[in-house]
Amino acid sequence: MSQPPPPGVDPNTPNVARMYDYYLGGKDNFAADRAAAEQMTSLFPDVRAAALENRAFLARTVHCLAEAGIRQIVDIGSGLPTQGNVHEIAHRVAPDCKVVYVDYDPVVVAHGQALLSRGENVEVVMGDFRQPDDLLAKVSQEIDFDRPVAFLLFALLHFVHEADKPYEIVAQLRDLSAPGSYLALTHAAPAIPDVSEAALEIYKKATAALALREYEEILPFFDGYELLAPGLVAPRDWRPDADTYLPDTHASVGFGGVGRKL
Repeated sequence: MSQPPPPGVDPNTPNVARMYDYYLGGKDNFAADRAAAEQMTSLFPDVRAAALENRAFLARTVHCLAEAGIRQIVDIGSGLPTQGNVHEIAHRVAPDCKVVYVDYDPVVVAHGQALLSRGENVEVVMGDFRQPDDLLAKVSQEIDFDRPVAFLLFALLHFVHEADKPYEIVAQLRDLSAPGSYLALTHAAPAIPDVSEAALEIYKKATAALALREYEEILPFFDGYELLAPGLVAPRDWRPDADTYLPDTHASVGFGGVGRKL
């Protein structure tokens, strides 16, 4: 990233959104982000492939939601804009689908607003998942919660610790949404113990520490939802499509799923 950081942004502290951007081959990152990401790459060489798998699953999910008739999507913890953004995928199926991106990182919001300022049926707002009342107050200006809505929580919840009550917040989103709404998420899980411990140490020095969870701890986020087939699985295994790019390496490091509110 050649331009100076926005006011209040510390370029010397690795930022999890910018590290993810680096994994995806993006350019919106600083030296500290790249150094931390390279530490992760040396620890887990397939981290880039895993990020791409996560992104490919996101694309398949959004396409599925749009085809199912969803016309409102809220992407919380959206991260930096990249190729195959949610609104681009949704609008190929349904140009009238409203997409709201939410992130608490000022760099993410600034980039998103600059890139998407000319788009129709797309908004970018600043909000923190851990402060759901404030977040939902902003989102409610763009979304009609009396109609079905899809909440996307991709690679977000494994940065939310128990003290911030992630299960309660996800339940709050569910209770606010109309029947026929959806929840889609991905969540990292512990891998090899030594690798997981080393990864935790890298992210402790970044803007958000990891909160890895096992399968049995991730599944309850879907309480009140009916999981779509094939259920909560490795992102690569959720309705793989020959027309969707997937990395050659099976590098999933967690689970993903899509649920429909009954």
